[in-house]
Amino acid sequence: MDTTRRSILQAISMLAASSALASDSPTLSSFVKPYSELPVKKNGLSESRAILDGLTHSGVHLEVHETTLAPGDSPHPPHRHEHEELFLLIKGTLGVTIEGKTTVIEAGSAAFVHSNEWHGVINPAHEQAQYFVVAIGV
Repeated sequence: MDTTRRSILQAISMLAASSALASDSPTLSSFVKPYSELPVKKNGLSESRAILDGLTHSGVHLEVHETTLAPGDSPHPPHRHEHEELFLLIKGTLGVTIEGKTTVIEAGSAAFVHSNEWHGVINPAHEQAQYFVVAIGV
């Protein structure tokens, strides 16, 4: 490998840039948060609660939130993004669409969406649906 002063300076600037990006998100620490103390974000009749958002010890971004979805509601239009998502349904019914295929799941079920797949969720029932989203990656 031909190491030059220029290649070393480029590597240092790349490391500094990646460290700056990583420092934008805090490293996650252990915690206990009672449900009643989670911040609530209202969206019409639905609401969500942020649980955590930061970097794991290995530098992987992890975000978790809980959503209570009103009957017939969707948290947002179908979309795609780089990070993966795991949906854990704990109450009600959820229609999960991934790449144009919709599957209706019941409480206790899970759905995983891979990076950059077109996806969305809707509550097709007449009762509230409650689920957690675990987002991994960017």
